[in-house]
Amino acid sequence: MLKRFLNFVELRTKITSVFAFLMALAYLFYKKQPVNWTLTLLFFGSMLLFDLTATAINNYEGAKTAGELLPFRRPTAKAIIFLLLLVSTALGLALAFLTDAVVLLLGGLCFLFGVLYSWGPVPLSRQPLGELFSGVFYGLFIPFLLLYINMPAGTFLTFAFDFQTVHLDLNLFPLFSLALLSVTPACATANIMLANNLCDLEKDIGAKRYTLPYYLGEKALSVFAGLYSVSYVSVVVMVFLKILPSVCLLSLLTIVPIRNNVNRFKKKQQKEETFVLSVQNYVILVGANSLLIFIGGFFN
Repeated sequence: MLKRFLNFVELRTKITSVFAFLMALAYLFYKKQPVNWTLTLLFFGSMLLFDLTATAINNYEGAKTAGELLPFRRPTAKAIIFLLLLVSTALGLALAFLTDAVVLLLGGLCFLFGVLYSWGPVPLSRQPLGELFSGVFYGLFIPFLLLYINMPAGTFLTFAFDFQTVHLDLNLFPLFSLALLSVTPACATANIMLANNLCDLEKDIGAKRYTLPYYLGEKALSVFAGLYSVSYVSVVVMVFLKILPSVCLLSLLTIVPIRNNVNRFKKKQQKEETFVLSVQNYVILVGANSLLIFIGGFFN
């Protein structure tokens, strides 16, 4: 039963949310910012459970479209989805109640994306912008929300509203720093989806699912390699601007294994054999950055 459940929600694939969370946690340690563990654990629980929900919805809808079997009978699978959604929503609402409207609005937007990714008349997973959406929501929104609930009020923005006016003040350099910090997990996440779509290109076309590789053709492989390059550039810029410690430059050493994996993937895009290389690259890249940021906190 447990094994079937873990297969249904694909727990092993949740590195994109967990590693982005850990990187933001490492940044809080580097900035010597005390962590509110009540809020942080509420956020982590809501984030992880909803990530499982989104995957379950994707598998449920995918199996229905392809006429495949699920690990559970469809009514049971649907009940699991609703239970996961209910608990993750409850945790998210509790977090919003203890914080403010920004968390409620952005959290609600994340939930909306997760549902519309696989469900609805035009699922986002069938569109050419899936890589962009996944990169932004996993790579940017997770670090932002974790930092927002733990850092002093007004660090990134101030938001207030009443029945007549809406007031929004943005602190540009902290937001710019956050955007740079999010480049690595966003690019690595987008590349996991891009690799998946490249491996499934022929099958997707047969199912009338026109993803980004369909429109880019062979250029998709150049984009795949280029996103990793953008990530390395962002690290150098952050060290230069003193957003991250100098020790983070050691992450440039990961260029060697990342490049080797990229070259292997360029030669063959096969789900069973080379898709895992994009996952390995994510772990290497985001894992190295998270560890080095954490180490930098000891010397800050």
